Amino acid sequence: MELSLAPRSLKLRIFQISINLLKHLLLLAACIVACRTVIKKETIQMNWTEFDLDLPRGILVYQGSNKEIPLKAWAAKIDLSDDDISVRVLSSTDIDRKESLLQFLELTGARLVMNGGYFNADKNPAQHVGLLKTRGTLEEPASPSVFRDSERYFISRGAFGVKYDGSVDIAWCSTYNDSIFEWQSPLNNRPGFPLDSLPFHSADHWNVRDAVHAGPVLISDGEINVTTEDEVFFNTPVAGIQPRSAIGYTKDNNLILMIVDGRQPESRGVYLEELAVMMKQFNCDEALNLDGGGSSAMVADSRLLNRPSGRTLQREVMSAIGIFYRN
Repeated sequence: MELSLAPRSLKLRIFQISINLLKHLLLLAACIVACRTVIKKETIQMNWTEFDLDLPRGILVYQGSNKEIPLKAWAAKIDLSDDDISVRVLSSTDIDRKESLLQFLELTGARLVMNGGYFNADKNPAQHVGLLKTRGTLEEPASPSVFRDSERYFISRGAFGVKYDGSVDIAWCSTYNDSIFEWQSPLNNRPGFPLDSLPFHSADHWNVRDAVHAGPVLISDGEINVTTEDEVFFNTPVAGIQPRSAIGYTKDNNLILMIVDGRQPESRGVYLEELAVMMKQFNCDEALNLDGGGSSAMVADSRLLNRPSGRTLQREVMSAIGIFYRN
C-alpha cells in the first residue's frame, strides 16, 4: 500500500492548499473591512465645483468630492426668486406607478428632476409610503402610525411642501380626513416609549399645493436637528450609512437639492448626521432627508448625473421633485 504521494502530486496538493488558504485570508480581510464600524464625521470638507450643464439661469449644479472619506456628491441650487422658475412634486402616471427620473423629465418638461419619497415597490401598482399630494390632489394620506419592535408608534414625519404661491416649506405633518396638519416641533417618540395618539389639537393646518413625506428632518430653524427617534426611523436601514438624497431651502429663497453616492469604492455614502452637515454647507435653514439607497439619483440636461449605488441604471420611483423653467 502506497503511504506517500509522488513528489509532483505532493507539490500540486501543497499548491492547492496554499491557494485555498489565500482565498480564506482574502475573504476574512474583506469581511473585516466591510464589517468595521465607519465613524461619523462631525465635519466634512467637500471640494465643490460648478458642473457644466446646459440649464437656464437660476439653476446651478455643483459636483463635490472628498477623496479621503471618500465621497462624491451633486448639489443643485435653484433661485426661487426668479419668476420663471417653479418646483413641483411629481408622481408617476404609468400603469405600475413607477418611472425613471429621465422619464419624469421627458414627460413633464422639467429641467431637473430628483427622486422623492419612500414607496413600496413590491406592490403592483406601487404604493407611496406616507403623504403624497400633487397639483392640489391628495393621492396618498399620511401613515398615522408604524410598528417598531412589536409596538405601535404614532408619527408625524418630515415632509416637503410647495404652497399655492410657489414658496416651499418643510414640516412635521400628518393628515386628518383630506386635510394636512403640521406641528412646530417633532412629536416626542423614543425607543420603547411610543406616543399612543396624534395630538391634532396642537397642530396647525398646512395649506400646500404639493407635498411628499420622507424623513427624517435634518435641519430646522437653521440648526442641525436630525429627528430620527422622533420620527421612528430607529432600528431601520434609514438610520445607517447609505446613498442619500436631501432637499432644503435657505433664508434668501434658494432651493437646495443634494445627491450623495454610496456603496462604491469612490463614495461610501453618509450617515444622516453627515448629510445634515453637507446641507448646512449650502446655508439651508430647513432640510429633509428623502428616499435613498438605489433610488438616489438626479437627472438634468437629459442625462443622469450620478451613479446610484455604483450603477449607471436608474431605478424606477413613484415620486420625484421637478424643477421647471418657463421661457
